[in-house]
Order: sequence, then structure tokens, then C-alpha cells
Amino acid sequence: MNKKPIFNICIVIFLSLCSFGLTSCEEQTSLEKATDLTISEGFKNPLGFYDAEPTFSWKLPVLDNNKSQSAYQIVVASSEDLLPDNADLWDSKKQDTDQSVWVKYDGKSLESRQKVYWQVKYWNQDEDASAWSDTNHFELGLLSNSDWQAQWIGLDTKKENVVGSQQNIVHRPQYLRKGFELSNDVASARLYITAKGVFDVAINGEDVSDDVMPPGYTPYKERIETITYDVSDLIESGQNTIGVEVAAGWHSGRLGWMKSLWIDTESPKMICQLELTMKDGAKEVIVSDETWKGTTNGPIRLSEIYDGETYNANLEMPNWATNNFSDKSWDTVSTFPVGNTIRLEPKRHTTVKNKIELATKALIKKEGTLIFDLEQNMVGVPLLKVPMKKGQTLKVRFAEMLSPDGTFYTDNYRKALSTNYYTASEDGVIEYLPKFTFHGFRYVELSGFDASVEPSKDWVTGIVQYSDFDENGTFTSSHEKLNQLQSNIVWGLRGNFFDIPTDCPQRDERMGWTGDAQVFGPTSMFNADVYKFWASWMQSVRESQYENGGIPFVVPDVLYNNKVSSGWGDVCTIIPWKVYYRTGDTTILEENYEMMKGWVAHHKATSTNYISSMNSFADWLQPYPANGNNKGDTSHSLIGTAFFAHSTKLTAQTAAVLGNTQEQAKYEALFKAIANAFENEFFDETGKVKEVSETQTSYLLALAFGLLSEDKQANAKKHLLQTIEAADNHLRTGFLGTPLLSQVLDETGEIDLMYKLLFNETYPSWFYSINQGATTIWERWNSYSKDEGFNPMSMNSLNHYAYGAIGEWMYERIAGIAPLEAGYKSIRIAPKPRAPLTSASASVNTPYGKVSSSWEIVNGEFNLEVVVPPNTTATIIIPGDAQEDLVLNGSSFTGNSDLKIIETNTWFYELLAQPGTYKLKSKIN
Repeated sequence: MNKKPIFNICIVIFLSLCSFGLTSCEEQTSLEKATDLTISEGFKNPLGFYDAEPTFSWKLPVLDNNKSQSAYQIVVASSEDLLPDNADLWDSKKQDTDQSVWVKYDGKSLESRQKVYWQVKYWNQDEDASAWSDTNHFELGLLSNSDWQAQWIGLDTKKENVVGSQQNIVHRPQYLRKGFELSNDVASARLYITAKGVFDVAINGEDVSDDVMPPGYTPYKERIETITYDVSDLIESGQNTIGVEVAAGWHSGRLGWMKSLWIDTESPKMICQLELTMKDGAKEVIVSDETWKGTTNGPIRLSEIYDGETYNANLEMPNWATNNFSDKSWDTVSTFPVGNTIRLEPKRHTTVKNKIELATKALIKKEGTLIFDLEQNMVGVPLLKVPMKKGQTLKVRFAEMLSPDGTFYTDNYRKALSTNYYTASEDGVIEYLPKFTFHGFRYVELSGFDASVEPSKDWVTGIVQYSDFDENGTFTSSHEKLNQLQSNIVWGLRGNFFDIPTDCPQRDERMGWTGDAQVFGPTSMFNADVYKFWASWMQSVRESQYENGGIPFVVPDVLYNNKVSSGWGDVCTIIPWKVYYRTGDTTILEENYEMMKGWVAHHKATSTNYISSMNSFADWLQPYPANGNNKGDTSHSLIGTAFFAHSTKLTAQTAAVLGNTQEQAKYEALFKAIANAFENEFFDETGKVKEVSETQTSYLLALAFGLLSEDKQANAKKHLLQTIEAADNHLRTGFLGTPLLSQVLDETGEIDLMYKLLFNETYPSWFYSINQGATTIWERWNSYSKDEGFNPMSMNSLNHYAYGAIGEWMYERIAGIAPLEAGYKSIRIAPKPRAPLTSASASVNTPYGKVSSSWEIVNGEFNLEVVVPPNTTATIIIPGDAQEDLVLNGSSFTGNSDLKIIETNTWFYELLAQPGTYKLKSKIN
């Protein structure tokens, strides 16, 4: 039988399949497709995106045959139908590289409103190709002021009000609305909107989003962020109505602890642009303009960030944001042009959301009031479901702790009234959730309810609010108080990442204090997916930089005093570098490099022969200060010079990463000059601090920042240990010194001492506050004690994340996960177990995937389980006696292609691991 015709037919069929794209003539796809596709700082399919030059990232699926990537191809198109073969915006072609993160877009220019689709495929280490990924997309917002046809609109909302003994201006919330008619069916609709203030928007009576107090907080004199909503499902053919509530928020509200900061403010305003594409292809645009109507006679009478919200249900306007409402008695709004002075730009990180619900755990009856205890200090608002009689006014107060006699402790709120009021319009159970304020609290006190009804714990539910990021890491151990410390760190983060990184969430500040931010940044990145959060805030830092290069105390700057502080302003070099090292994305360095150089120049301008004379908050809230000052005992000049050197070094490192070798050399030389001057000015020949106060922080700065010659480092370490011993092996560090304590003791081999400091129970220590009942990190080491009560200072926040910086050491050294190369491309797994711990574990989502380390000591054996994500490698250092067998997955181990032994000695094994899961066991002494 002649088989040749059959063979020819098979060839024809195969070629036909190729031509229809049903198979590939070049290669068969055998690998699973890439996952977790994101753009820029981790956005997934964003709407109203800010970046017309994004980067692309993806993860390799966890497969036995997927160790690393050898190549990728990205395709980008204006229509999903064009992918993957006819990409009209960009086809990267096959790129032979292991880069799977932060790949820069290199295609056609993108424009406002444009929707973009993209896919990626990869080849593994064996040159096997994956299938194309699922199609992802992003849609750009309005990128320029020229895109806006709308105008700012609003009413004059100013009203005099008394706060304490001071008269000030407040603004009544305003209700703005417009009806419009469409003669055609809508295919798609985008609402672009923002406010000078905060807003909530509804269309045809339906809430457009669940955002909390959008658009958020930026340097309003420079930039206001806009938000894009897909409202296609809310628009109807025929009559429609859009309604917007606008309140003062950060823009027009009382902000700051001094009357001079809020004596008079601009009335809030709103701008929106509804762009409609009809099913027949026609376009229509509805804008905010002089045709809108408004009133301030709505149910929200007052709403301030510090002082709370007043709501009168008798003034409710049913259906006011629907077609079934007459606004004839309302006022015509005033209009204001967009102009070019203030930039309108799409929001570049996530809005605040309602994230967690906390049930009341205990109910206390006290003198005609009810106190609801959530047993967790939190930030947000209470959801109230309370029985009331018509005409009653419910008073709602807040506190972080109760005084020993059971009364509310509110001295630490200072001038922030933090009180809500609700007036009932009828008998029955009211349901009320404040809209334009937030509070820091654990306890809620109610008075003015229907006393004839038996109280119930379900009257109050805590609604925890913070920027809408996900958890990024986990940590747990065998020690209950260490686990509570981890919980306190996480809750401190949640409580103070309310659109910006705040110092505290309860008193009359809630500002972006730069010093607090720079010490807590690395810890925050382990716990939460906050790259976009930090990148956004760093833009605000750049916009707030003074012309002389100085960085304000707070960002956004509301003080406008042109003053700076060493250790605070250095946030502009420290955060970009720390973020880069944990993400591997050079964009954060590119965006901030000029600011970094400007700050170093400002340092230099405020120094003489490299010795700083810059103002400083210094080692803020150091315990037991000899001078009784909040700034502690460490020399301001020493601190300023040390941070001058450190920022210069980070700027040199940034120049190196960005490939600017000339400026790298310039800043490296400057660093050496500053370090030499620092050593000569502040340290004698024995490595001891001279001429200024000898403190733990003075040695920590010198050693952590590499400011001493090699011959003096060992002696400086001895003097540091002496200062710790003189303090009965307790810390004596404030905001600037505390984050360096674990770093220096670790690098100098004093792991046992660091464990001692961490596990101390008495003041000052991390566990001291836990022993006093803390559920968050406190501002002071002694904000409260069961024996002595509250610290007498009114600056006494019980939710202040700075001392939570210890979390970085917990994750990187107790659990043992740290980047060896920027972005965790190379990982170190090197736990440092010590008593009283018998186990610890952590995981973190890196740009390449989840890495985890979990160890336990059982009967003299050290058990370590490690997960290394694809496209990375890990150096694993496991304690153990190298004379005993190392066990892998239950069997004696001497090395293989995935896990190689690099070094052994009496104390540890050092291994090089390819991606995979490893269960190791060693004998320890």
C-alpha cells in the first residue's frame, strides 16, 4: 500500500491549522501561562490610570520545570481582538532576558481616555514556551487640564464656629445636582470627578462607588487627583440625575493645631465630566457648569476631620439625587475656570475603603451613657444601629483608652473634638455611618438614645478604614507577646495609612510627618502592598520641596514655615532607596533623583566644613532624657551630619543604579569627606564620642551609616555596648535611633543582646506597652502604665507607628527573609533562632512570587521549610552542626542540582537554592 498520499494529506492539514492560528509551526506551547499581570506599581486592570508610559510585570507559575525565565514577548493593542498576532501599539518581539518585572513600555504614544490591552508569554530555562497570558487591560484617565471641558462649581459654605475658646471658619457640606436627558441608549459612560474637599457621588439615586473621602490628600496648591468611574450601568435612556455631596475634608477643613493654619479657607468645590458613548457611536458630554443647582440645607450640617460630623435626619431630602425631586428652591452654583495653576491628574494609588468590621466585645453602662469596647484601637467610623425617639440627639464620643476610673481619656485628642451627633426624625432604630470624617478609637460612648430599650452590643460596629491595599506578608512565632507586637505593628499601619502616611489618626494633627514615615517605610512594605502608596506620597514630597532644596516637616505641607529637620527631610532619599531595594523598580529612583540631589545640596548649604547646623527634632522622644526635652540628648549637629552623610551615600548609590557614573563619583567623594569630618568632630582616637553627649543613638548613627574608619569601629561598638549595659540592658533610643538598634547589633554579631532588648518586659521596651494593654504601637515608650496612669503630656498618641520599625528585623532576621539583590531577585533565608523562641515563620509576596521561611526547634533539631519563587535564587543559611547529616525531605542530603551546599562549619550550612520547596533538618547544639 502506498502511504505517501496519506502523509501528504496530514502535512496539508497541519499547515492549514497553522494558518488559522490553531497551532504553532515553530513550537508547541507546553507551559502554563504567566499569572498576576500588573502594570507600574502593581496595578491590575486599572481604570482612570495615571501613567502613559507604564511598566509591565508578571509572575511565572509554580511548576517543577519552571525554574527561571530565559525570554519574554509582550504585545500591546488598542483592541482585544488584535491580540496576540496583530498588536498595533507595541510588539516587543522575543527578548532574551530573565526580566519579568518592570519592563518599560516602548510603543506608540498613549493618550487620555485610551483603553489598552496587553498579553505576555515567556520561555523557561529550557526554552520551552508558555501559552499567551490572559488579556489584561488599563484605561487612562484625563492626563491634562486641557482635557477638561467642565468648570469648578460650588456654593459659599463658610460658617463661623467655635472650637474650644477659638473662633474659626467651618464649611457646611453642600449638595449639588443636575438633571439631563438622553435620547439614545448608552454603550459606555465614564465619570471623571474630583473636589477641592471630599465628595460622594450618586447617579439616579445609586452610589457610584464605595470610596471613602475621595479624592484624598495632596499638595492642593500644586495638584489635585481625579478619579474615573465606569457608570455605564447607572445611565438610562431618557431622564437622568447626578448628585454630588461635597464637604471640607483636608482642603478646606480645620487642619493643624494652630489657629493660624485654619483661620480662613476657600469654600469646597467640585468638578466633574461625564463622557458618554451612545450605541449608535455618538458622543455626549455632561459637565459641571452654571446649570447645576446646590444647597447647604441638607442633613449633614457639619463634617470636619478633627471634630466629627453632625447629622439631622429632619433635613433629609429623599430622592434628591434622582429624577423625582424638585430643586427649584435651590441656589445656582458659582463657577470657576480650571486654569493651569493647579494640575488635575489621575489618582496614582488606591482610595480609602471600608476594609474590616469589628464587633463590640464588651458593653459598659455608666451614668446614663453606654460605652462600647471593640478591644482593638482602630481608625475609621462606627456603624450605629441605635433605638431613638423623635427629636432626640444622639451624642457619639470616642477614646483610645479609658481612665482608671472608667471615664473617657480624651486629653490626647487635644483640640480635636472628635464627636458625632445624630438627630432623629422619628421613633425607631436609626442606622448611621458618618461620611466625611474619621476617628481613632477603641471605645465609643453613646448618650441621647431611647433609654427604654435594653442596650445591645450590636448597636455599634467598628468600620475600619484605610487605603485599599492588600496584605503582603505574614509573621508569627511561638511567643504570644511577639505575636501581639506583630499585630500592633499591622494595626498601626492600618490606622495611619489613610491616603497618606500620618503620624497619628486621632488628635489635631493626622499629618504626613516625614520622620515617622522614613523609619517605618521598610516594615510597611513587608506587611502590605504599599508600593503605589509610597510612590504617590513621594510625588507629594517632590511637589512640597522648597526652592532651596529643603523638605518640610509634614507632607502635604500645611505649615508653610520653610523649616526643615535632619532625619525628617531625609525621607526623600531613604524611602526611594528602601522602596527600590524591595521592589527592584528603578522608576522610584528616576522620579526622585533630582529631589535627592536638591536635599543633599540643602544639607551642604546648612553645614560648615561638612558639620551640620541644621535644625532637628533629633532623637525624638528618647526615654529618660537628661535635659527633659522631647528631642533627647543626642547632639543635633551629630545627627544632622550623620544624615547629611547618609543621604549623600544613598544619592551616590542611586546615581550608580541609574548609570550616572560621574555623579556617582561626585557623591561618593562627598560622602567620604563628610564621614571624615564627622569622625574628627565627634569621636576621639579610642572611638568614643567626644565634646557632645554620649548616647546609644550617637554610636548607632556612626556605625549604621559607616562613618568611622575601620580602626575605630570595634571600639565604638564596645562603647555602644557599655551605654546599653549602663541602661540595665535596655534601649535609650527615640524615633531616629530605634530603627538602627537592631541593624547595628545584628551586623556586629550581638544577636543575643538584640533578643534581650526585644523581649524586655519593663520600660522602655516593646513589650512594656503590651503589658499595659496596647493593641497598637504607641507614640511614647510610656504613654500609659497601669501603676502611674497616662503620660501627663497631651502629645500622647496611642496609635503611632514609628517604633513599629522593629518589624523589619523580625521578618528579616527572626524569620530570616531578606533581599540580597534589589527586588528579591536573589534572596537570603537566614533565620537567627534564640530563646525564648522555639519557632517562627514568615512569608512575603515579592515581585516574583511568594517566599516563605518557617522554622521550629524540636528535640535538638532545627527544622526549616523554605519556599523559593520562580525566576529567583536563594542563599539559605541554616544553623547546625556540619559534622552531623543535613536532612532534606526526610533523607540525608549532600547536594543536588536544585540545592547546592556552598559552605559548612561548626555552626551552620550555607546552601544555594533554585526555585522550589525545601524541608531541611539539622542538628543544633
